[in-house]
This record gives sequence, structure tokens and C-alpha cells, in this order.
Amino acid sequence: MPVAEASLHAYACGSTTHDVGQLLRGAPRQRRVFPATVFLFRTGDRQVLFDTGYAPLPWRTGIAGRLYRHFLPPVVPAGATLADVVDTAAVTEVVLSHLHPDHVGGLAAVPHARVLVSEGTRRQLARPRVRDGVLRGLLPDDLADRLVVVPDAAFHPGPAALAGLGLADPFGDGRFRLVRLPGHTDGQLGALVDGRVLLAADAAWSRDLLGHEDRIRALPRAVAHDAGAQRDTAQRLLALERAGVRLLFSHDEHPTGVDLLAEDDRGGS
Repeated sequence: MPVAEASLHAYACGSTTHDVGQLLRGAPRQRRVFPATVFLFRTGDRQVLFDTGYAPLPWRTGIAGRLYRHFLPPVVPAGATLADVVDTAAVTEVVLSHLHPDHVGGLAAVPHARVLVSEGTRRQLARPRVRDGVLRGLLPDDLADRLVVVPDAAFHPGPAALAGLGLADPFGDGRFRLVRLPGHTDGQLGALVDGRVLLAADAAWSRDLLGHEDRIRALPRAVAHDAGAQRDTAQRLLALERAGVRLLFSHDEHPTGVDLLAEDDRGGS
């Protein structure tokens, strides 16, 4: 049977800014723009959305939301929401890497899609804490009805460089496999696309900051779920990159209107 063609596209659904010097010791004091990227994978009749970006403003999320917007002010220009950039009616599944506002804000725009999450994410949904960065006001009321929890037991060892992270194949064809990326949150997920491109979520704020976890300042270290696991995940991702897998982080800038799988075939970076 012929293998269906596949494509992968990136869209920035809002952004925030932050001073890199407040994140890492020794980094220059400069504000950087961090896009809230969503990735859309298409193959056959399946369209899988990885994360959903920021919600349109204003938010009704109470004191916790005001605190979040103070430290990480969201910017969502006209025409930049998920519903503006993606044919949301065609999306069959959404994979949530984790529950932070810049990843769940577009969920209401995909009301018919199944939503895949890890067991760790389900735990946070059941008992959200301010430290977890979960704003219930951004989550649709029917989310529980559409939730598909990928159990921890579904994750198995992958290639040597992925040892300790684990892979799950929720669609059974090996094209879009979920990867455990512990550290940033309880149960953070990435996705290995066609075995050669890894959607690395917030395992690092950007590619150039990967591998500098020992320099993370006290406050961002304190809000991480497990700083030690975050360092370990970073080292495994660097090993995976050395093995030839391309890493795409949620808060890096990515070209729009470009098939990232085709770009990878051409040796794009």
C-alpha cells in the first residue's frame, strides 16, 4: 500500500516578550519576542494540530490571568488567532504539549476535534495550581468530553538518543509519534514527525537556549515542574539532534507557508 503524503506547517498565533537576562544568568539584558507557534500535520484524512496558541484578548481569567499577563504580556494581532490561520473545521485531533495559556488558547476554535493529553496533563486539569500556569477560563467547557488521555504505559523506548523519554504511537502508523519531554511541566509532550522532525514544545524557550539549563535563574527554575528532569531532557534532545533529527521549539520563529517536512528534505534549518 502506498504511503500517504504528509506535510507540516507552522503558524504563529500570538506572541509574548521577555527579558532573556531574567531567564538565564550571564545572558544579555534584552527583550526578545517569543511566538506562540502551532504546528499542523496533514496526512490522508488526518489533520493533527500540535498546540493552539494564544486566545483572543481580552481574557476572563481572574487574578491568576492578570499575574500571567504582567510577567508574560500576550500580543495577539488581528488575524493571528488559530481560527484566522487554520481551517479549524478540518482538524481531526489536537495534541496539547501542556496547559500553559500560549498552548491552549485556541481550543475553543476546534470544537469537534479530539484532544490528546498525557496523564500528567490530566492530573493538572484535575487539580490546577497557580504554579502550574493553568488558567481554567481559557479551557472550553466541553474539554472533558473530548479528552483522550495517552496513558504512561503507551510510551516505549525509542532510538538510543530517545532512551529515557519514550515514544507513543496514538495513530498506529508511525508518522506522528508522541514523545515524553519531562521537566517544564508534569507530562509535557513533544511529537516526532516522520522520524526526523521533533516538535519540542517548551523543552527550551528557544533552540539557542537549549543546553544552558544550569544557568536558569531562581524564579523560572522554581516554576518548572522538575528542574533536574528539564536538564536531562535537554541533553537527550541535543543527542537526538546530533543523530540527525531536526528540533522545532514552540517559541522560535518558523517560516510560514512552507512545508517543514519538504524543507527538511532540502536540508533546511
